[in-house]
Amino acid sequence: MEPGTVRIAVDLLGGDDAPAVVVDGALRALSADPDLHLLLVGPPEVADGLLRVLEPDVRDRVAVRPVGARPSVPAGVRNGSAHGAVGSHRSAGLSVRGAVDAVLAGDADAVVSAGSTAATVTAAALGFGRWPQVRRPALVATMPAVAGPVVLLDVGGSVEAQPATLARHAALGAAYAAAAHGLARPRVGLLSIGTEPGKGDRARRAADPVLADATLPCGGRYVGLVEGYDVSLGDRADVVVTDGFTGNVLLKGIEGAYAMAGGPTAGSGGPPRAAALLGVAGTVVVCHGAAADYDLASGIALAAHLHRRDAISTISALLAAPSRNDQPTDTEVRA
Repeated sequence: MEPGTVRIAVDLLGGDDAPAVVVDGALRALSADPDLHLLLVGPPEVADGLLRVLEPDVRDRVAVRPVGARPSVPAGVRNGSAHGAVGSHRSAGLSVRGAVDAVLAGDADAVVSAGSTAATVTAAALGFGRWPQVRRPALVATMPAVAGPVVLLDVGGSVEAQPATLARHAALGAAYAAAAHGLARPRVGLLSIGTEPGKGDRARRAADPVLADATLPCGGRYVGLVEGYDVSLGDRADVVVTDGFTGNVLLKGIEGAYAMAGGPTAGSGGPPRAAALLGVAGTVVVCHGAAADYDLASGIALAAHLHRRDAISTISALLAAPSRNDQPTDTEVRA
């Protein structure tokens, strides 16, 4: 764990089982990282209730940003599953916007939310602004693999599968692998249904030659088409590029396979249930809506790691470095 104080704004209303699971995750994260400070954003009665039960040494590292009011939840109703529940779209939207506002005000360094991905991406894009090089922000997850971790993106930021979007994801993934994980000359593959040239749908067939000619950040090398098992093996590519729809399906399929096999949880080596948002001018981590407390703690740890490495600013600078000819646009590359 890198040293250095970091302040994370946590969306108390994000997630299917919020706020209880978010509170438990916050406590886990505080216990694991003595330099971590949290700003809990949500209904004041929830946050204040947590403060009252914290030990004094931990309480000093927790602050509250009241947002909205907590409506009552009928007994036996899962949060977020009924009208008026804690996880309602309106309340959840207020809390994630409040977390973004906290960073903009200088009260926090990063945002973590397990709420609606669309609401989180929208709040981040509107609040922080998008990078000029990125039209659609992407979610990036680091997957455990036999030969070493594999960076997978997009895993749900956008369902668009245009060639230019895939090419942009390749640059994002290479820069993220270098900035977040210290990988030199990351190998980048494009997910498809076979490794031979010409395999895949129109978008992949069009993106493949573009990536072969592209100059990727950090000496990234395009290794061609890869298949789903390459994400689990990790011996062909350090970065696997796909669209958000396919990436999200793949990520959740791997999660299910781990659970069925009795494998480790996200906090102990299993598939991540938290992903970094790339393409906005702020550090944002989005956790799975069904995340458990250890998943939330893992997401908070990821946000702290990214801030301490100044990863988001580094990635933005790396993307801005290549010439325009290396940055295809939607009008330059068509399926």
